[in-house]
Amino acid sequence: MTEASLPMAERGVSRRLVEIVVALLLLGLAALALWDSYGRGAGWDSGPENGFFPARVAAILAIAAVAALVSALRREDSVFVTYGQLRLVAQVFVPLFLYVLGIAFLGIYLASALFMALFMITLGSFRWWQTALAVVLVPLVTFWVFELQFRVPLPKGPVEALLGY
Repeated sequence: MTEASLPMAERGVSRRLVEIVVALLLLGLAALALWDSYGRGAGWDSGPENGFFPARVAAILAIAAVAALVSALRREDSVFVTYGQLRLVAQVFVPLFLYVLGIAFLGIYLASALFMALFMITLGSFRWWQTALAVVLVPLVTFWVFELQFRVPLPKGPVEALLGY
């Protein structure tokens, strides 16, 4: 059965492709670590040089990556993840990525409020007042606990700057 003849729910990203990409990434990482280790000195001159142990670990990683690559090339192909499953992962990963990015520009409190509101509205079945209450109270309680009680500063943004923090 070819991928084109599979129902849309069963189509997806190839397991072989994923394994090949991961093996190549690991091989590249091993090559980078080996290059850096030998640049630092990977020999033994009256004791191990700076890159001695990292070079050995990188060589083992390279061997394992080549073995994984050969295994992936010989393996019968199957679906690693369907497009429907991938869409569900993206529904969580994309907002999470934007949240982490937003912390740098908006601060943790405003970014957290927006993140909670997005999830409560789109994926939850909460009433509007429950969402509003959570979006206001959770950042305020978090601010009170970390900033005022524990005196642990968290990343702040323009709202906190306007309030003098």
